[in-house]
Amino acid sequence: MKFLRGPFAFIVATMFLNFAGLTIIIPVIPYIVARYTTDVALWVGIIMSVAALCQFLASPVLGYLSDIYGRRPILLWSLLGGMVGYIVFGIGGSLAMLFIGRIIDGLTAGDTPAMYAYIADTAGPKDRARLYGILGAAGGVGFIVGPAIGGLAAQFSLSTPLYVAAALALINAMWGYFVMPESLKEEHRVRTFEVRHLNPLTQFKHVFISLTLRILFIATFVFFVALIMQQSNISVFLKDMLRWGPTQIGIVLTVVGIVDIASQGYLTGKLLPKIGEVRLALIGLVITALGMVLVGSVAFLPSGIFLYIAVIVYTLGDGLFEPAMSGLISNATKPSMQGRIQGANQGTQSIARVLAPLMAAGLYQFGAYLPYFTSAVLMTVTLIVLLVFRSSFK
Repeated sequence: MKFLRGPFAFIVATMFLNFAGLTIIIPVIPYIVARYTTDVALWVGIIMSVAALCQFLASPVLGYLSDIYGRRPILLWSLLGGMVGYIVFGIGGSLAMLFIGRIIDGLTAGDTPAMYAYIADTAGPKDRARLYGILGAAGGVGFIVGPAIGGLAAQFSLSTPLYVAAALALINAMWGYFVMPESLKEEHRVRTFEVRHLNPLTQFKHVFISLTLRILFIATFVFFVALIMQQSNISVFLKDMLRWGPTQIGIVLTVVGIVDIASQGYLTGKLLPKIGEVRLALIGLVITALGMVLVGSVAFLPSGIFLYIAVIVYTLGDGLFEPAMSGLISNATKPSMQGRIQGANQGTQSIARVLAPLMAAGLYQFGAYLPYFTSAVLMTVTLIVLLVFRSSFK
């Protein structure tokens, strides 16, 4: 493992910056969009949806290219593409430029599959799970740090967080250029180009092999639509309901990250052996739905303290549900299909990231509380589905 330390340190830093860069703009995006339109909630939702769609469409293409040309060029070009996207978004000038910035970022967001492939190329089977866990932890820390950086940097200007993210991406790309050798050997590279590998929907064909997987994926999809509705709308909601600025919004999102790590990293480990995945998933759903109702109620009771309580409740529930659901999906899958099923699981979340911001933006036009109350309803539907079919998961 000694030979992997330099490249792996770079990959861990890249995963950290991925999540930090994703969340660094959340505290400022409604204020940047407000420069060009009064219908902030709608356009924030559309911008976030378009970026997610571009990433969903580009991921299989970039993954395939990494099998042909290697992991190193895809990783470096993805970082540079993200840098350009941040700069364009920071410069702005019109809604069209904001869209172009996010489209560039989405179309070049191929570094995550390349990072996982790099580890698979260079680490033995016994080490991969541990290294993947470290990557996940790095992403969690990035989720905490990103909003805090965005909120603090916004005190200089609304565009400063974007330029900070761009600078970090450039520095990381330069570091990777010098420390990261290519991991994919020539004899393992793909020699032929097949168009079918570029279809992002092919990853879902494995989901339909059993009733159990179909039910679990439907439940996962509905849950993530509900969760991402909240995530995509929360900065607009806090701006309008509590008149909070980027710094205060950044602090809230940092609290979300801290509670999520405590919930997933500690509580889940304590509760899973005692009550199992099914019960933990059901408990997580109930708590998350309650938290969504509390968040929506801030529209009628505009209190910062009440908001923090609501955020802690729903984040606690989410932190219990997601690991339990991942365990159920994994347990329902043959060992030979784990990779493909987990890829389909990520693809399901990507589709939710396309649809949910649009749904939240549309509902927000009729009431600021509606995205959150609707999220609670969707989570209740997920709860009912799991209760009806819970015998299938044992």
